[in-house]
Amino acid sequence: MLSVAEAQEIVLGHVRPLAPVRRAVTPDLIGSVLAEEVSSDLDMPPYDKAMMDGIAVRSADLPDGTGVLTIVDEITAGRVPIRALGPGEAARIMTGAPIPPGADAVVMVERLEPLDAGRVRVTDRPPRPGQNIIPRGRELRQGDVILPVGSVLGPVEFGLLATVGRTTVNVVPAPEVAVLATGDELVDADRSPGPGQIRNGNGPMLQAQVRSAGGLPRGLGIARDDPDELRPKIAYGLESPVLLLSGGVSAGKLDLVPQVLRDLGVTAHFHKVAMKPGKPLLFGTHPGGAVFGLPGNPVSSLVCCELFVRPAIRRLRGEHDPRPRLIFAVLGEDFAYATDRPTYHPARLVLQDRGWVVWPVPWFGSADLRALAQANALAVFPAGDHRHRAGQPVEVLPLPWAH
Repeated sequence: MLSVAEAQEIVLGHVRPLAPVRRAVTPDLIGSVLAEEVSSDLDMPPYDKAMMDGIAVRSADLPDGTGVLTIVDEITAGRVPIRALGPGEAARIMTGAPIPPGADAVVMVERLEPLDAGRVRVTDRPPRPGQNIIPRGRELRQGDVILPVGSVLGPVEFGLLATVGRTTVNVVPAPEVAVLATGDELVDADRSPGPGQIRNGNGPMLQAQVRSAGGLPRGLGIARDDPDELRPKIAYGLESPVLLLSGGVSAGKLDLVPQVLRDLGVTAHFHKVAMKPGKPLLFGTHPGGAVFGLPGNPVSSLVCCELFVRPAIRRLRGEHDPRPRLIFAVLGEDFAYATDRPTYHPARLVLQDRGWVVWPVPWFGSADLRALAQANALAVFPAGDHRHRAGQPVEVLPLPWAH
């Protein structure tokens, strides 16, 4: 049976980024991945710029840091100097304004005493050339690459794109992910379950996980355990780059999904993973994309989605390292646990002065979704009968959508 790491490598080995598209730079692109290199079209700042309010001076006029200078210009942000400074002259200047020719330093306003006839007394240390000035091109030079391929667009990236005049960019689009829940026992959330029925929680849960991973969920509702109903709904789902199926993938009499997938041309690459919960996970591909058959128990579906579907979505979006981001934390208390497979146990992760600390939350198994409401992470416990001690380091998968 495959390990989780082996199964993840198979998934990522069969998934490739989607073809780039050109999009306007609007808030809808938050989280998108650049598919092109972006360079600066100008020096930034485009001129020597004052870092604070004060006066622009010639440092040679103030060898002792004190003296009286004549104000010959006033430069505010958005204006340009009207003349160069000569000996004994200064220009009143505001933060962000261009430095006039001849000046090589800025004295802050707090060091000035206004006098009559447009003069000002300076009482300060001797100014250094370049004092309180950002030189032209200090932030960016024309032609500098400011955002490489693979950059994830966030607020800072939006600011940089605007700075260099980019209003459109090539990005890898968010993949559409179809979600289909299967099972005779399922009814929609707005219905009251009858005898032997339960509401479909997996469909909405998986759609929310898809959205949080950067995908575009497409809900397909519920399919009954009948090949004639499964086949057309699965075929419709295969039109999306990714299809998520929940339920019907184990070894029971009504676990019909694997055969229907084979009939529709899907090649299965694995159908079991050594993990708990989520052992009967199925992954396959077809010419149009990827298929995940997730177990029907809700925690199994959720865990498999985080470990395998989220990385696939991130790869489709063009992210360089789409693998799950595990960290190490120490146990906050003793914890005895026996398991025949590596287990992803719901847990509460807290950052304390000593670092990350994790506490397993009470959980009775793969049907217990309520326990996840108390969790913000999954603690990874190895197979075997162990008594884990407080302070022992364990691997932890933070749940990115949890608090």
